[in-house]
Amino acid sequence: MINKKPKYKLTDFDYPLPEKYIAQYPAQRRDYAKLMVLHRDTKEIEHRKFIHLPQYLRKGDLVILNNTKVFPARLFASKDKTDATVEVFLLRELENDLWEVMVRPARKVRIGNKLMFTPKVFCDVIDNTISGGRVVRFEYEGEHIYDIIDRIGTSPLPPYIKRKAEPRDKIRYQTVFAEKRGAVAAPTAGLHFTEGLLKKMQEKGIRVEYVTLHIGLGTFRPVQVEDLNRHQMDSEYFEVSPQTAIAINEAKKKRRKVIAVGTSTVRALETVVVSGFQVSPKRGWTDKFIYPPYDFKMVDAMVTNFHMPKSTLMMMVSAFADRDFIMKAYREAKKHDYRFLSYGDAMLIL
Repeated sequence: MINKKPKYKLTDFDYPLPEKYIAQYPAQRRDYAKLMVLHRDTKEIEHRKFIHLPQYLRKGDLVILNNTKVFPARLFASKDKTDATVEVFLLRELENDLWEVMVRPARKVRIGNKLMFTPKVFCDVIDNTISGGRVVRFEYEGEHIYDIIDRIGTSPLPPYIKRKAEPRDKIRYQTVFAEKRGAVAAPTAGLHFTEGLLKKMQEKGIRVEYVTLHIGLGTFRPVQVEDLNRHQMDSEYFEVSPQTAIAINEAKKKRRKVIAVGTSTVRALETVVVSGFQVSPKRGWTDKFIYPPYDFKMVDAMVTNFHMPKSTLMMMVSAFADRDFIMKAYREAKKHDYRFLSYGDAMLIL
């Protein structure tokens, strides 16, 4: 008799998450966050600190990090003629000075409006988008647009962080290895690494390489359909360099483990599989949706945070570690006062 894998629906990934478990601030030290270690083979759960991560890795293992850089995408403007305050959330640059944005309150921002950020920086609303956003054209003098955004923008903290962004969020809502600007949400599993921890891993002979995947607002968008086959992921830009592709292929050939840090890294790696267990360098857009059952080709272990109920991220880790085991781990996490979501604690799935 063939043992069929269960077919899951949206409600299978729901669980109670009282607000007291949602971290509003990061841990005092990045690498002192809690680390829950899940062993898929024995179903054992350990409780450690993130600084202990290298103890679970071997010489020759390959750790892949997402080096995307979050930019301060939340801006505030005054609408011409009315002086009403409008929040302008930058999603992506379409071409020079032309941006796709979300605005709030949306119903009051129409084509033809001028939004003033400073006396010398403003944008014109020139179109609507099918997702309810706007297309705007920036007008300014002297500076580069990204220098202006860095100066007047605030950190785009997730909607479940119920406080205003503070100056330190520009540092803490960013990985220490962030390099390529383009994300409006941080690759949060990477927030726990410090320069010292990366150095300790490399001294042990653990190789570290990078991919880029610019995380968009879609990471917070709720799944609306019960039938997961009907959910469409937002597309996100990614790059896997020749150097990283070669490192992965060498690790696979030598039967070394590939450890993906973060669900965004997993998406990038699983997107570039070409045949069997080989990857090729690639850049482009991915809308890959990973949910159970799924046969992972590239990833042997995963570092991740604790995710929102019914989220695509919850579905991905459930595909990797078995849904029932993940649900058990989340119950255990609440018993041990783990902190959830972007500024929360971490999990290592082996």
